[in-house]
Amino acid sequence: MKESMYRILLADDEGIVLNSLSFIIEKNFSGRYELETAKTGLAAIETAERFRPDIVFMDIQMPGINGIDAMREIRKFSANVIFVVLTAYDKFDYAKEAIGLGVLDYLNKPVNRKVVVEVIEKAMETIDIRRERRKNDLQIKERMETVMPIIENGFIYSILFQERFEEDVENYMNLLGITAAYGCMLAVVFGDRQQGNYMTNAVGTSVKAQIDYYPKVREILKDTFPEGIVGNVSANKIPVFMPADELKMTYNKRIEMIEQSRLAVRSMNKATGLSFRIGIGGVCKLKDALQSYDGALKALYSTKGSVAHMDDLPIAVEYEENYPVETEEAIFEKLRDGKTEECLVQADKFFDWMVSQYGDDEMSIKLKVLEFVMNGESVMYRNGGHLYRFDSRKNYLQEVFEIKGYEALKKWFMDKMRGIAAAMVKGSEDHTNDLIRQAQEYIDSHFHKDMSLDDISRELNISPYYFSKLFKEVTGENFVEYVTGRRMDRAKVLLKKPDKSIKEICAEVGYADPNYFSRIFKKYQGVSPTEYKENVGAN
Repeated sequence: MKESMYRILLADDEGIVLNSLSFIIEKNFSGRYELETAKTGLAAIETAERFRPDIVFMDIQMPGINGIDAMREIRKFSANVIFVVLTAYDKFDYAKEAIGLGVLDYLNKPVNRKVVVEVIEKAMETIDIRRERRKNDLQIKERMETVMPIIENGFIYSILFQERFEEDVENYMNLLGITAAYGCMLAVVFGDRQQGNYMTNAVGTSVKAQIDYYPKVREILKDTFPEGIVGNVSANKIPVFMPADELKMTYNKRIEMIEQSRLAVRSMNKATGLSFRIGIGGVCKLKDALQSYDGALKALYSTKGSVAHMDDLPIAVEYEENYPVETEEAIFEKLRDGKTEECLVQADKFFDWMVSQYGDDEMSIKLKVLEFVMNGESVMYRNGGHLYRFDSRKNYLQEVFEIKGYEALKKWFMDKMRGIAAAMVKGSEDHTNDLIRQAQEYIDSHFHKDMSLDDISRELNISPYYFSKLFKEVTGENFVEYVTGRRMDRAKVLLKKPDKSIKEICAEVGYADPNYFSRIFKKYQGVSPTEYKENVGAN
């Protein structure tokens, strides 16, 4: 078996000591060492940083930086180095200080060959023990890295399919160090590309992922969600469990998870060349994990974004065979989006389907027409900006039942839907304008403070992404531009006051750095704050 090699650094300002130690080492440990020498404390530090010795013989009394200080510096970047202190007889007490640095031993000069050999053998033995321990630790880590995916997948399987749930889950939780009583499931879905709310080539990409991509995908998911438990590829899906201490997810945690998921999707897309999406289920007890996973998948199948959260979806309804679900959903989707004409096209289409399929059941058609109108108005009221009156619909029932013929019924239906759609557009505009007005009021009263997009989004209780989009659409400026503009307007007012310094004005309009404030002001006004103040004062 090949003998271990050891790197040895000799640090002493006396050439005779260096030569003596070098001779002893060569005679007793030939072929088992690499050797470097240094004659000053600084040289010892620089050599140690480059050479990374296993053993350092350090003289206490060194020119410039003494041996004690040199050892302190070396210890900062080489935690496992073994020190052997060299000292003269009259420096014995001083040498004791070195013991606090964790030295193996100390030798009095002139050095004794037998003692030097014994100390080196002792140091080598210590190094061997450390190396063996490190080797074992690495082997254990390697084995755990191999086994851990199996354990994590076992946990995922257990909570999703409930086989021997109580016993198995507890064992898995102990192995994985999970203490949380709740959690939510993520559904990572992939394919060649996204088509609507589905992925193409699910089977082919599943095979690719298992053979080529899973280790990389798992690594990205573990990096993005350090606490996440990642399952194996199942079809074109990978389930991930996220532990949670509480049954309800906070606003901040939700935004964080959505952003983390977006980041993971981008990373996985780039690393594999495939297209990924992530659905997020609701927080639940472990025994209800399957419901959370189903919710995560439902979130994906009900939306088209790269990341979707279950809590954003309405409760689903089951329909009879051949029922035009997509047409019905399209009516209300276009209604909510303010697309009046598209909404009416879908409403017309649905009415024609009812007559073609159930023309002999006039009462059911009239009831469905009433249902659509009532649901449409409900959406309208919930959109805001419309006064709800309890008796506003009291004539609907009589009106519909007295209508003769489907042509007249269709006209009543379409007129009502047209009116609802128009009111929706106005209400949406009013709601949006009111939201932006609130945002502007908040900015106007807080721009003197450190304020972010997240701060104001939290204040309005809407997503930062949604708020940023609305703000730009309504004001024509992004959030940062608007805040900066308000700060500059206020700065110009304050600069007209002779008793206000530039530094004071800078702080009052929300900037901590006067130099940065000056650069921004000059960018907006074409002159520095000082020049502006002088010009205003001159006028």
